[in-house]
Amino acid sequence: MRVTDLLLEEFLSYGVQKEPHKVSKPLLRRMEDGRVLTWSTEEDDYLCTLQEVFEHVSPHLGFNIELKFDDNIIYPSVNLNRALQAVLQVVFQYAGNRPLFFSTFQPDAARITRELQSVYPVLFLTEGGTAKHDDTRRNSLDNAIHVCQEYDLHGVVSEVRGVLKNPSAILKAQESNLAILTYGQLNNVREAVYVQYLMGVNGVIVDLVEEISNAVADFSKPDLGQSTFSNSVDIGRKHESFSQQQLGFLLRLIPELIQQPH
Repeated sequence: MRVTDLLLEEFLSYGVQKEPHKVSKPLLRRMEDGRVLTWSTEEDDYLCTLQEVFEHVSPHLGFNIELKFDDNIIYPSVNLNRALQAVLQVVFQYAGNRPLFFSTFQPDAARITRELQSVYPVLFLTEGGTAKHDDTRRNSLDNAIHVCQEYDLHGVVSEVRGVLKNPSAILKAQESNLAILTYGQLNNVREAVYVQYLMGVNGVIVDLVEEISNAVADFSKPDLGQSTFSNSVDIGRKHESFSQQQLGFLLRLIPELIQQPH
């Protein structure tokens, strides 16, 4: 059974319970190799709704709301519309002045979200050619940029290796006034973020927020007029001057970074 097939009450019955007297259902985790393991973490909390997150998280903290859909399902537009309307209803009622943007790997969901509202940016997520899908719109960074141009989206969030393998796409995005952000394990490596800074990437989504923020502070000054999103780092536009030796080292580093396991 998919999460989206559950009623809200069923969904909230899994894992740690908000009310201690309630009996919880166990959470399980399916690994890439097919094994099913018990969900185990050092710290855990009860599942919550988007409304609760808006109500309890500092309004100064921005949100990247990823709109998730099953890769193996072809969704009729009416189904996408219904799901997105439900999300937007909560956002418009509870977001207030919080900065946020929407992102999704589902190109039609991105299009519909853009059509339904013009208040918040919509970014298209892509693996940047590191994986193949039946929907060709998802199969390259260039295709992702074309999706943004066609659907009037605000930018692309690419798996970092897709950008490192296709740096010319950054210029193409800039010429269309599109933001370029990246995600992936390599963004927890300072040198990988450094290379992207030189290439003109607008921001990186990271797990190690504090570590990477501190690491890039010496080559980027944040825009104090912008609120930082919860797990993204603004790597700015103010480039330093680098020696030929430094630049050569960074450019030689790119193939090594791309080959690292993700």
